[in-house]
Amino acid sequence: MTSTEPPYDPQRTGSWLVCTACGTQYPTADRYEVKTCFICDDPRQFTPPTGQTFTTLDELRRSRHKSKWVPFACDDRFTSIVTEPKVGIGQRAILVRTPRGNVLWDCVTLLDDETAEKIRDLGGLKAIVISHPHFYSAHVEWARAFDCPVYLAAEDRKWIAQSSEYQVFVTETEWDLEIDGEASGVRVLKLGGHFPGSSVLLYDGRMLIADTMVTTPAGLGNWETDAVGGSRDRPRGMNSFTFMWSIPNMIPLSPVEMDRMRDILQKYEFKSTHGLLMGMDIVKTAPEMRRRVELSMQIHIYHCRGGDDHALLEEKME
Repeated sequence: MTSTEPPYDPQRTGSWLVCTACGTQYPTADRYEVKTCFICDDPRQFTPPTGQTFTTLDELRRSRHKSKWVPFACDDRFTSIVTEPKVGIGQRAILVRTPRGNVLWDCVTLLDDETAEKIRDLGGLKAIVISHPHFYSAHVEWARAFDCPVYLAAEDRKWIAQSSEYQVFVTETEWDLEIDGEASGVRVLKLGGHFPGSSVLLYDGRMLIADTMVTTPAGLGNWETDAVGGSRDRPRGMNSFTFMWSIPNMIPLSPVEMDRMRDILQKYEFKSTHGLLMGMDIVKTAPEMRRRVELSMQIHIYHCRGGDDHALLEEKME
C-alpha cells in the first residue's frame, strides 16, 4: 500500500495554527477556518479570560522559546523535556531510553531544529505514547519528524485535530509496547477517569502518570524533620494524589472510577511516580508507593461520599 503521509517539512506546517491555551496544532493557517479550539471548549479545559488566541510553530521558533532537558535525579534513563517560556499547559514530555530504543511519553508543541537534532543524537524515537488529549499538542509533527508511530487511546479518537498514518489507536486496557517486533519493557495502563482513555506508562518500576493521577503538594511534602532538627512521622490523613475529571476546573472523579482504576493498578509494583509538570516526582519504595495511591483513593472517596460506606473505606492501609 502506497503511503499518502507527507514527509516532515517544518516550512509547510510552520504557519499552521496552535492554540495558545492548550498547545494543540491545527492543520490550517486560516484563522477564519479555525476560530476556536474544540479541546478548550470541552468542560475539562478552558479558554483564558483574554479569550481564544492562536500562535504558530514559526512564531514559537522565532521567539525565545527553547527546550529544556532535565534527567531524572533518580534514574538518568528518563529525561524531562519542557518548553521555556511555557507554551500551552506547560506539561513535560519524558524521553525514556530502553535497550530497544527511545520512547517519548506525552508530547510538547515546540519542535525546533535544536530539539530534533538532540533527539537524533540520542538515537531518535521508536515510538510516542500520549496519556490523553490535552497533551496531543503537535504529535503528528513529531511523528513525521522521527518517522515513528504515535500511540493514542482508541476511546479518545474524537479529540484528534489532525489525522495521520502514524497514529495507532489502542483498544487494549493493559498493553506492552513492542519496538521492531520485540518487547521494549514498556507497559501502558489505560486507567480512564480524566478521559476514557487516560493512561499511565510503567517502565522498570517508574510510573509516568501525567495527570491521570494528579500529584498533590501533600504528596511532595517533607515531614521527616521538624524546625529544630528532630524527626517525626508524616501526619495522618495526608494524600499524595487526587483523581480529577477536570484538573483546572476542579471537578473530581466518582468512586466508581476509583474502583476501576484500582482494579488495574493493584496488579503492579512501582517505586516512583512522575506527574505532568517538572517537580511532580515521588520516589519511595514499591510498598510505600502502593500504600500512598490506595490511601489517596480512600481519602478521595471518603470526602466525595461524605463518609458513607464504601468497600475501599473498610480496608486497612498499613
